[in-house]
Amino acid sequence: MVRFKTYLEEASGKGLTMFDVDETMFKTKARVHVTKDGKVIKKLTNQEFNKYKLKSGEDFDFGEFTNAKIFNQTSTPIARMINKVKAILKNAVKAGSKVIIVTARPNFDDRELFLDTFRNQGIDIDKIYVERAGNLGKGPAADNKKVIFKKYLDQKIYKRLRLFDDAKDNLKAFLSLQDEYPSVTFEAFLAKANGSVSRYR
Repeated sequence: MVRFKTYLEEASGKGLTMFDVDETMFKTKARVHVTKDGKVIKKLTNQEFNKYKLKSGEDFDFGEFTNAKIFNQTSTPIARMINKVKAILKNAVKAGSKVIIVTARPNFDDRELFLDTFRNQGIDIDKIYVERAGNLGKGPAADNKKVIFKKYLDQKIYKRLRLFDDAKDNLKAFLSLQDEYPSVTFEAFLAKANGSVSRYR
């Protein structure tokens, strides 16, 4: 277990801390439907969606996944992680670093209602940009998130990147970039159901 204080330490140079949403900050109920020939053949949880590869003739229906009302009314905050987000945001902004959210979801149908879910937990979401990896296509979530990680690495302004995520595939995709960016420190944290985390290597 990593000491909480270590999350708050800001070394020299700017850092970027990234948080996943589903099953990291909130327990969520929305499902991604897999359709074939106009019929729903599977309903995937967030964790199942992270790993699912479409087969021939299949398509994703993100109707529930983009529904801000479902997200707002059925998501249960994971208190320990919410507290980490708030503490890190407070310290990061003070030190000139940045916090973003990287979700596997595409755009929501009501942006403000989606953001209100975070405001209701005391998170200053207006200081956090939300990257929606689901807008990048129907490939695996880890591949889409990797594109976003690279976007920030290519800005060449961050000395440290940290990722908190419940999906090992996303953490692996993040750490796979280390050799390409040797001057950047990468820290990956596996988020658990109770909000605790462990260092992932």
